[in-house]
Amino acid sequence: MASQGEILFLVHRIPFPPDRGDKIRSYNMLKAMADIAPVHVGCFADDARDMGFADEMAEVTASQYVTMRARSKPVAGINGLLRGLPILVAMYEKPELHDWVQGVLATRPIRAIVAYSVQMAHYVPHILPMGSRFMMDFVDFDSAKYAAYGAQQSGAMGLVHRREGQVLLDFEREVACRADISTFVSEAEAQLFARTADVQDQHICALENGVNLQYFNVQSNFSEIDYKEKPLLVFTGQMDYRPNIEAVESFVYEALPIIRAKYENASFAIVGRNPAPQVTTLAKRPGVIVTGDVPDVRGWLAAADVVVAPLRIARGIQNKVLEAMAMARPVVASPQAAEGIDATNGEHFIVANDPQAEAEAVRVLLENPAQAAALGQAARARMEARYDWAATLAPLRKMLFG
Repeated sequence: MASQGEILFLVHRIPFPPDRGDKIRSYNMLKAMADIAPVHVGCFADDARDMGFADEMAEVTASQYVTMRARSKPVAGINGLLRGLPILVAMYEKPELHDWVQGVLATRPIRAIVAYSVQMAHYVPHILPMGSRFMMDFVDFDSAKYAAYGAQQSGAMGLVHRREGQVLLDFEREVACRADISTFVSEAEAQLFARTADVQDQHICALENGVNLQYFNVQSNFSEIDYKEKPLLVFTGQMDYRPNIEAVESFVYEALPIIRAKYENASFAIVGRNPAPQVTTLAKRPGVIVTGDVPDVRGWLAAADVVVAPLRIARGIQNKVLEAMAMARPVVASPQAAEGIDATNGEHFIVANDPQAEAEAVRVLLENPAQAAALGQAARARMEARYDWAATLAPLRKMLFG
């Protein structure tokens, strides 16, 4: 362990295990930081399943405080309005966690405080212990997402999202001005935030996501999916997350019928935990499969003729795209899903601007298996060259301790 001090890591969702997008990044950051110095973790659990991982995570941490997130969005919304806070921040307010943070700072030689995702920034004191640094890992430009929701909606929810976008942006700006360094998942995201929040004079930079190249590998050991209806198209993701819901709805209603007009047996598998009612309803449509939670997503990725990522609102680097490319699958992605990924359209994946273009790109790949296979192999090679976690997190030590 390094002698420069210890690390306090504050996370909005327990960073263990790496089984969803935000946990993949926080889990790998926790592992990398634990190799640098002792790490004390304060975090929330969404449910009893999350709480069940606390003992296993304790094998990595120097100490930890894992607590249930109790506030619902409506309660947080009222609290946020009354206190002038973003709803996202009000959802993650817990006095006991503030007390735990103060205790760790008072008793341990903390030299780096890392807040993961903007809602954890309010646990970082404005006056830090002498010699310590505050690293704010925004990950994504969250206020931009709420602003986009608000621009799409009318009525009460449109008003709520527009208010959240503005209040959250003000909060993000204030946090960036007091952090020693602020990181985002891609350079594009970092630059967009710096311009929008007018904080170009602050230390804003990228700390990119990676992919576990040993795990997401067609040569690794996993159970194959024996799905005989071909061709098979696959989407993966947490299926109670609004951008994922909207993505699969768009694909099912607009792109899939065009594909099935030529490939009448084409199937579209929506693979992911906690499918919302809007998603389960899609299983009534011809050719649509909704799997729910699966023990290992690699089997579905390996079985896919094409993996699609038709997101209309997306922030940062999409893990689902990196994982599919690491599995050497041909990927058709929207510009929003492809943004921030250092890969070339037409060489490593296909970027399609709308549902009609997505359908056409999928049809071309299905008609040309050799082209699809070559695209998948190029995708894997690009992941090996560019997105190994050890390489993407290499700057972390200097970010933490200067």
